[in-house]
Amino acid sequence: MALILSIETSTSVCSVVLAKDGALLSLRELDSKNSHAEVLNGYIEEVLSESKSTLADLNAVAISEGPGSYTGLRIGVSTAKGLCYSLDIPLINVNTLQSLAFYTSQNINKELLEKENLLFCPMIDARRMEAYTAHFNAQNEEVRKVEAEVIDENTYLEFLDKHTFVFSGDGAGKYQELYGDNPNAHFYPEILLSAKGMIDLAEEKFKAEDFADLAYFEPFYLKAFIAGIPRVKGLR
Repeated sequence: MALILSIETSTSVCSVVLAKDGALLSLRELDSKNSHAEVLNGYIEEVLSESKSTLADLNAVAISEGPGSYTGLRIGVSTAKGLCYSLDIPLINVNTLQSLAFYTSQNINKELLEKENLLFCPMIDARRMEAYTAHFNAQNEEVRKVEAEVIDENTYLEFLDKHTFVFSGDGAGKYQELYGDNPNAHFYPEILLSAKGMIDLAEEKFKAEDFADLAYFEPFYLKAFIAGIPRVKGLR
């Protein structure tokens, strides 16, 4: 019997789920840039209250590890680690892109899932003409590692000759402009990251006792953080 709190803060979406034995009990989420610090703790309190649970009832906390927003990841990871330290429970790190691929597979036309050589390509906007992405097969196994990919008209031509691709996430729109007419390319930019996509993955890792090293775990940024130019006069 596992009661797991899952936290997703990798992008503009702040999402919190409480699940028991892989079944969703309560959800709170908001797609609003820079809202994480303001709403995350309140969402945690709300999902616990709605399910008549307390922090002391938790068996583990799962965190979406990245890649994604530097600030969002720091907020989510620091909150998750703080809970695990104070409650003396394990931390479960979930691959952000794998979570999005799995969540996408649960929310698309089922006929697509029967296609041969089907690959999921979850995409997180990395600004300009880049996206964080990886490829996952129909069994949600990673077949192409996570990378920051530069988007152009040639990026997927060779892949689309051999595979049916399902693109999702807030970076998918960039590809849709280039490959929207290709019959082997299916786009779901409206399917965004959600802690709901973490439920089964977190439950599986909990059963396998596949936990993160709480003392040393850090978010997977992929790209180095580059601070913006200060807007306050005298700080430039």
